[in-house]
Amino acid sequence: MQTLNVEFAERSYPIHIGQDLLARADLIRPHLKRKQVAVVTNTTIGPLYLEQLCAPLRRENVDIVTIILPDGEHYKNAEILGKIYDALLENRCERGTTLLALGGGVVGDMTGYAAATFLRGVPFIQVPTTLLAQVDSSVGGKTGINHPLGKNMIGAFWQPKLVLADTRTLNTLPDRELSAGLAEIIKYGLIRDPEFFVWLEQNMPRLMAREPAALAYAVRRSCENKAAVVAADERENGVRALLNLGHTFGHAIEAGMGYGVWLHGEAVAAGTMLAADLSRRLGWLSDADVSRIAAIHQAANLPVAAPQLDPDTYLDLMGLDKKVQDGKIRLILLQAIGKATFTADYPPALLRDTLAAAHA
Repeated sequence: MQTLNVEFAERSYPIHIGQDLLARADLIRPHLKRKQVAVVTNTTIGPLYLEQLCAPLRRENVDIVTIILPDGEHYKNAEILGKIYDALLENRCERGTTLLALGGGVVGDMTGYAAATFLRGVPFIQVPTTLLAQVDSSVGGKTGINHPLGKNMIGAFWQPKLVLADTRTLNTLPDRELSAGLAEIIKYGLIRDPEFFVWLEQNMPRLMAREPAALAYAVRRSCENKAAVVAADERENGVRALLNLGHTFGHAIEAGMGYGVWLHGEAVAAGTMLAADLSRRLGWLSDADVSRIAAIHQAANLPVAAPQLDPDTYLDLMGLDKKVQDGKIRLILLQAIGKATFTADYPPALLRDTLAAAHA
């Protein structure tokens, strides 16, 4: 097991990464205010891992409430969130009750938002079971739900008490979900870690083959990158925005195509290619750079072409992005592989050219 820390003074918390951590009640118990836990999972993950997690806690005399949600991005909404509140109230959960998210990004985001808002705030723990959640969404305290007009438009910053990433759960991850997680891993190399990007170019076949050592290294390096950024800018007033490379385009793809049609990581990959194209049009990236970025996404079996939505549709959906300021769409673009910038200082005509080329 390897342990990292996200540094927030009195709110700092550990990220444990390793195999066979689900049954480690000794890692969870010290973070419980009282011996009651509400475990939120879904219909896919529950049958695989719920008992493995809960049985050791019960042996520690922890009272467990289980809340099982339907699986899928299209269920990340206010109606399903209400079912979490219903269960918490029906089971007389208190401010000392800890919510525990067992699942991927949807479960983690919804559980975190429920924790931030139930009784005006209760503790929660992240136990991510997908690659995307282990390297991205479980770390940093972003929580929320989708709105029909935009992804993650309703939410709160609410840091977990603990992140427990059991890499053995990746063995049951569908190939498409594995690739979706690799999109977020590639992102770290592109925005701030060029040496990691080179390592990914050299080791992508090992990651695709699910070699445990390669996966463990990629998860740890990704969490190190994210922890450093989040600690410096918890509420995304500056450098943390760089973590959203490809996301403004990607969220538009997810909303425009219908939530769940494109996985989040797939949309981010295509969005990253749009950001790279615009960066090339600005003279920051070379054709060779864009080809390298495309090649690593292809090696991860990720899309490099965005869906052919009309440019006006893209712009309308991107205009609902949380990073819009004074009506201007602010984007994360690449000045080089390993160096990103957050800017609205680009000719709007070039953005439209990028979107038009995707639509062609």
